[in-house]
Amino acid sequence: MFDRLAGFLGLNAIPQIFFSAAGIAILFVCLAIPFNSEFAAFFGEVGTFTFQYFGWFYVLSVSGLLIFLVWLALSRYGHVRLGPDDEGPEYPTVTWFAMLFAAGIGTILMFWGVAEPLSHFANPPLEDVEAGTVDAAKNAMNIALYHFGLHTWTIFTLPALAIAYFTYRQGLPMRISSIFYPVMGKRIFGPLGWTIDVIALLGTLFGVAVSVGLGTLQLNSGLNAVLGVPIGQLSQLLIVVVITIVATISVALGLDRGIKRLSEINIVLALIVMLFVWVAGPTLFVTSGIVQNFGNYMQNLPWMSFWTEAYQGTSWQQSWTVFYWAWTISWAPYVGIFIARISKGRTIRQFVGGALGAPLLFTVVWFTVFGLAAMDLELNQGVDLTTQVEADVSVALFEFLSYFPASTLISVLSLVVIVVFLTTSADSAALVVDVLSRNDNQKSKTGQRVFWTLLLGLIAATLLLGGGLPALQNVITTMGFPFCVLLVFMAYSLLRSLHADHLGYTLADSAAGKVPHMDPMGSKPSDSKGAQ
Repeated sequence: MFDRLAGFLGLNAIPQIFFSAAGIAILFVCLAIPFNSEFAAFFGEVGTFTFQYFGWFYVLSVSGLLIFLVWLALSRYGHVRLGPDDEGPEYPTVTWFAMLFAAGIGTILMFWGVAEPLSHFANPPLEDVEAGTVDAAKNAMNIALYHFGLHTWTIFTLPALAIAYFTYRQGLPMRISSIFYPVMGKRIFGPLGWTIDVIALLGTLFGVAVSVGLGTLQLNSGLNAVLGVPIGQLSQLLIVVVITIVATISVALGLDRGIKRLSEINIVLALIVMLFVWVAGPTLFVTSGIVQNFGNYMQNLPWMSFWTEAYQGTSWQQSWTVFYWAWTISWAPYVGIFIARISKGRTIRQFVGGALGAPLLFTVVWFTVFGLAAMDLELNQGVDLTTQVEADVSVALFEFLSYFPASTLISVLSLVVIVVFLTTSADSAALVVDVLSRNDNQKSKTGQRVFWTLLLGLIAATLLLGGGLPALQNVITTMGFPFCVLLVFMAYSLLRSLHADHLGYTLADSAAGKVPHMDPMGSKPSDSKGAQ
């Protein structure tokens, strides 16, 4: 039935994936719009349940996967190339770093660069830290870097590495289900594989929709501060409509003419905003802070990585750490495919080192510039920003910029950066969703990409109608959990295939269980294929 319907509509898609994902997303919208209060209450309860019983799993799995990636890069598998052994990297190292840098710029950094450090500064989650003090400022920066540093990029790097390995070295389609071939075999081309791809596709849609929702809240606050645009659902819905229209035009133009140019503009503008704050703000304080914050982050990383509030019994992590991990996990297929596409020819050691290291360094600089400049206003200049941030985190950036020279100009520039990023996120996500829903040997159709872009905008609008930021957090905490489980199995599947490759076995041998068990001492077993 699905095949006939796809043929009738002229779709170049795997119908089981396309119609299942689209149907679930449309059903969500149809039920959420007329019952938005019930919708908010339902996901509030489900989100609380997920955090209460599985919050520890989010914390443990992401930290465990970070350890796994570091071990993998340093292990005997680190030399394995993501492609043929005689083929070097597709892009020069500097260009590759620039692309990774582009992937790290976005609404996440624009939204939370000021808001998160100030939030933890005003309300420290640790019991022995007094709010508004120098110790509170240090801890606020530690927590912000924990949320956006190595752990966030672990969530992106693992699927990116696995996708690149199975696509460029094993010749499988660039879909999430391909990663599980060593465990599932040819079943990835059937209902089980389709289910995995539907989960990844929906995670991408809802993850990017949450970013569009957060960006819309921030845009509304910025437009209110600069132009007096009223803050409310009507303004926010109009912003979503405009972003969706621009993204649709961009995705119709294609990768080179649309997304690529917008991304290049976005990088330059974001750097201009950051450098302006660095130079116009407390330059020496910020520059010294970059060095110290990096050291503090590395020193405190071990205990933060396994902190679950077990002795405090509070729900702070539900609103912060668990929300971030779930949100980032929902983005993992989207960012993973993007990073995989630019990483052909690199070794696993090069890939892990670059994909974790380069974004971390930029994150330290970004959050230190905005976070310390904001806390300098609180600690040394008698400015009360925290009261406004506690009332509405979406106003943080623009209230902060109002204390700088040329505040109107830099605020307008920040608004442009947010709009451009939201647009590139939406149209890039539409391209990735299209990749996830069609065969590699089929060409993408503009109509399909436009459909996914419009659906993404519709989901973002629905989430905003359903309760704003709390609704965004609860929905994504729930939606991210299935893919969090998949990430753990993804690491096992990748390791199993690398082990088989190391011993000279094929993927089919691995799927059939013919590969000897892994030797923890690192030597090849006597019954390996090479010894037969």
